[in-house]
Amino acid sequence: MATQSQDMVGKGKQGLLSRYAPGGFYCELFEACKDDAEAANELVRRLNAFSTEDLAERALAAERELMLLGVTFTVYSQRNRIDRTLPFDVIPRVLAGAEWERLARGVIQRVTAINLFIADIYGAQRVLADGILPKELVLGNENYRPVMRDITVPHGSYVVINGTDLVRGGDGQFRVLEDNCRTPSGVSYVVENRHLMQRAFPDLVQDLAIRPVSDYGQRLSKALSELAPSGVSNPRVVLLSPGTYNSAYFEHVFLAREAGITLVEGQDLVVEDDRVFARTIDGLQEVHVIYRRIDDAFLDPEVFREDSMLGVPGLVRAMAKGRVTLANAIGTGVADDKAVYAYMPRIIRYYLDEDPIIENVQTYVCGEKEGLAYTLDHLSELVVKPVGESGGYGIVIGPHASKEELDEMRDKLKAEPHKFIAQPMIELSVAPTLVDGEVGPRHVDLRPFVITGRDSWVLPGGLSRVALRKGSLVVNSSQGGGSKDTWVLD
Repeated sequence: MATQSQDMVGKGKQGLLSRYAPGGFYCELFEACKDDAEAANELVRRLNAFSTEDLAERALAAERELMLLGVTFTVYSQRNRIDRTLPFDVIPRVLAGAEWERLARGVIQRVTAINLFIADIYGAQRVLADGILPKELVLGNENYRPVMRDITVPHGSYVVINGTDLVRGGDGQFRVLEDNCRTPSGVSYVVENRHLMQRAFPDLVQDLAIRPVSDYGQRLSKALSELAPSGVSNPRVVLLSPGTYNSAYFEHVFLAREAGITLVEGQDLVVEDDRVFARTIDGLQEVHVIYRRIDDAFLDPEVFREDSMLGVPGLVRAMAKGRVTLANAIGTGVADDKAVYAYMPRIIRYYLDEDPIIENVQTYVCGEKEGLAYTLDHLSELVVKPVGESGGYGIVIGPHASKEELDEMRDKLKAEPHKFIAQPMIELSVAPTLVDGEVGPRHVDLRPFVITGRDSWVLPGGLSRVALRKGSLVVNSSQGGGSKDTWVLD
């Protein structure tokens, strides 16, 4: 692997990448495209035509454009600067077409098994009776919703929009880090990043065979329409948002526009006779499919949080009667619980009689005696994660943690072991990234997005998140990470 990297860098001794060194990590640009060497070499040649000054100047202009377009997100913990652009690195991350085909098959396989699993745990519960995973892990899960028992959805598509987080280690193999089955975010950045690259860097994009991402909205609209209740031929579809103060509100506006559906808030909807209606200037109009970007707990104050001002009273009644479909369905959070994640290889084999195409990262469930013992004995070597958190919060990276942090985590593990899992620290792959006027290696992950209606489709490439702080392994935007355009090269 190192030989190819050195050869490709050597071709640009005077260019942008002349001093770039992956530092012993798997480099996405130089290694991941060795099956598509012609396209990779051409991209390297084009990148080397830039100076760092030229690239930095164009990157600054791109950042200004993102702000003008309103491509922002919110970090609630930083009150002095709430709305900000997601940092965008202008050096693309590339994947060979053949490798992408395998990844696409792998994430579709996973989503297929997840949908069968969710249908089962709210139905016959065969997977629990057969002991594939512990009953208490599912039925006692904080995301398990008894209100969904015996409720079916069109085409079995409980998880309509899914984001699967993948990481590549030093061996060059992708592995699944976690699943996002509730309200996964970030797809708007995939599409906007591509549009920005096409405008700001036509000299990089021109004549390269890059798979398009601009049809995501049409694909989403088609899948949502396919989920309409039986007998509805021309469904009204809406996107239900918590409103302007939500961290992903830009994405809600973007997706509604791209899919050609109406953006609404809870106050715009009303339930009458167990049917959902939208208030419009022409009066009440029945709604058949709701793409909801509101957590379960806030959806319906009649069933969940009584103090919720975001949801719609009676929504669950209408859903239970089959008058409206929610995407994603209520209760899908069980499937992206980090402890349930550890059992996903077994779940795939149980429902599909297939081996996983993409393996999990090795995971120790601290709620199990053996997993807890191993974690406590190897705490300084492992990454410990709370099962109910997202966004990188609450993670302790053992090799980088202080003695005080490890001692604190040890106490938490002993007190509430069922709330944690542990994984070995993966030496995430890197990609050349422009930071502070210099190009250096930064760690990246990948989130492909799958849309499932009658069948499943994967957006080519997905969201590549990048840890902008040198040496950091945390790519989440809430923790200072950014994003890259992801090119699948044909």
